[in-house]
Amino acid sequence: MPTMDEVLDLLGTRLDEADLDALAQRVHLSRFHLHRLVTAALGEPPGAFRRRLLLERAAHRLSTSGDTVVDVAIAAGYDSPDGFSRAFSRAFGVPPSDYRRAGRVRHRIPAPSGIHFHPPGGLALPALVRSDSMDTLVRMVDHHLDTTAAVLDRLDRVPDALDTPIRLSVEGIDEAPTLRSTCDRLVRQLEQWVVALEGGTSIPSGDTTPAGLRRRLEAVAPRFREQVVAPVVAGEAESTFVDLTCDPPQTFTLGGVLAHVLTFAAVRRTLAIGALETAGVGDLGSGDPMAFVGGTGPDASTVRRRFEGA
Repeated sequence: MPTMDEVLDLLGTRLDEADLDALAQRVHLSRFHLHRLVTAALGEPPGAFRRRLLLERAAHRLSTSGDTVVDVAIAAGYDSPDGFSRAFSRAFGVPPSDYRRAGRVRHRIPAPSGIHFHPPGGLALPALVRSDSMDTLVRMVDHHLDTTAAVLDRLDRVPDALDTPIRLSVEGIDEAPTLRSTCDRLVRQLEQWVVALEGGTSIPSGDTTPAGLRRRLEAVAPRFREQVVAPVVAGEAESTFVDLTCDPPQTFTLGGVLAHVLTFAAVRRTLAIGALETAGVGDLGSGDPMAFVGGTGPDASTVRRRFEGA
């Protein structure tokens, strides 16, 4: 049975050349059987699915380009402007010329699959599973912990660079950072909040050798998730505590702590990854959380996009 990715790749991202026979041959099914499977998956026959996406693309072009209605009709696969106008009017409630004058910015025809054309030439897909902001937040935390671990795993490969000053620092965050001190602060940030939440009054200095940093992270990461992440996910982000390790004591919420950690950790991770790359270890990319949270690109900062007319 074809995967949804295969169906969408053929019927969606190559709208002008979609060929159900080619997909049937690729997955070793008859055209008839494939038609039934695709219809069941999409909630509409593959031909209707493709025509709808072409009409949505045509609506986008009418609103954003100076192409004539005839040119838009041909690009949408219609032999005559009249046929295109009738189909377009049925789908959008107005003829193409009136639609163009209306200047709409959202060009979607209701569909059971929730899949629509996304300018300039892609698809907008619905979420396959229900999620909320907490899912994204937890993935961001996990990305931070995993990326920090990946940075620490590479320290043994650059022993001569551990105490080299990082020339590009961020004023107000860390003074005179090095790779070693930045990694220490990544781990210590987690340790200090766990100690505060557990009622401690002091944070002992920790081992800053590569092996020592890794041991400290392995010890504190699950405690941080238990003390901070789990309550926030449970809807207790506004839970408040007084941190007696501050002078004078300060009051914080769990949500504020998590926001603070993720924001400042992102700066330190970027500095550490840059220092590793300067030392010749560049396999972490930019440390972008995009693929970790959602998406297929290994590093969204390196993705090159193609635009019509570019």
